Amino acid sequence: MTVHVEPHAVEPDELTCQELVELVTDYLEEVLPPAVLARFEAHLLECDDCPMYIDQLRTTICLVGRLTESDVTPESRSILLDHFRVWKQSRD
Repeated sequence: MTVHVEPHAVEPDELTCQELVELVTDYLEEVLPPAVLARFEAHLLECDDCPMYIDQLRTTICLVGRLTESDVTPESRSILLDHFRVWKQSRD
């Protein structure tokens, strides 16, 4: 199940859904500064979609975290790297 995050109007000190997505790795690694963490968690309390997104990421990490490099074929690795390169170039 993929969650589609709908943008919504926010106050100047509130995080947008896009900002939350950009901070999610630091959140999951528990390295957000306290002030940013408070804004992040406040957003999760107010947003219907972002908590589901976080749950999806946690599930993905749990499942994929079991993979080792030897579990991925060279062909699959090449395909994944190509996709990441295209994605990165689209963001530049």
